[in-house]
Amino acid sequence: MSLNLDDAKITAEVLTTALPYIQRYVGKLIVVKYGGNAMTDPELESSFARDIVLLKTVGLHPVVVHGGGPQVDNLLQELGRKSERIDGMRVTDKSTMDIVEMVLGGGVNKSIVSLINKHGGQAIGLTGKDANLIQAKKMLMEKIGEDGVAVPVDLGYVGDVVSVNKDVIELLISSNFIPVIAPLGVDSEGNTYNINADLVAGKVAEFLQAEKLMLLTNIKGVLGRDGEVVTGLTPQTVDMLIEDGTISGGMIPKIQCALDAVRGGVKSAVIVDGRVPHATLLEIFTNEGVGTLISSDLSLALS
Repeated sequence: MSLNLDDAKITAEVLTTALPYIQRYVGKLIVVKYGGNAMTDPELESSFARDIVLLKTVGLHPVVVHGGGPQVDNLLQELGRKSERIDGMRVTDKSTMDIVEMVLGGGVNKSIVSLINKHGGQAIGLTGKDANLIQAKKMLMEKIGEDGVAVPVDLGYVGDVVSVNKDVIELLISSNFIPVIAPLGVDSEGNTYNINADLVAGKVAEFLQAEKLMLLTNIKGVLGRDGEVVTGLTPQTVDMLIEDGTISGGMIPKIQCALDAVRGGVKSAVIVDGRVPHATLLEIFTNEGVGTLISSDLSLALS
């Protein structure tokens, strides 16, 4: 087979361009929340798995936290059951919780593990119930009624993260494994809870004091009033953008997870367009990135 020198030169240039970023991040822990279109498009699934294996191969320590809402919805629909949501949160009774656990902890988790392993990685699947990885509590939610009074809303088995057993994750990382975590938690009485995957990823990053938190999503990032992606944000500028309405609706909970992680000690958090092939690599190994970066110290995050 003849060698195409032009292609070879391009490959060499890409590798040398990535070198400073590899050197910067080698040995660092990166938490990646995986969901959205990247989980339902076969090409993007393979792209994501290869990216994660490459990160591990060049010396980074990726930890994957995945969602699976569409897959849960599909099974509920097949079973003839409706999925009720309040402000984007799934109302989860006991029988629905059993289905959520089966889909997230079984089908979705094992599929991601298998795909990473197929591309040469060593992934191990976990739920928050394994070794009490994610200690949870029932989420308390309120809605403001027409009379302006806050009314409690019972979401059922929907939880908040109390703590993360970081020793389990660190043991796996030190043994060269890639942890793949399903967003389920358990309380002190043994009750299982369905937890938002962004929230779990943020808390895992915070408890591990990760270098970077990446939230893969179905949009380009935080959009300004001109429709362009806004990046290079600090917690203070995020608060201002929420106050003036630039950040609104469904983006607020996602960016709040990123914000909480940064305030909790994570060096930087980024909301990434998961529809872009190799978005994970582009964000870590190039200066451009493909999303909205949030950091308390932008001079370090952008260097």
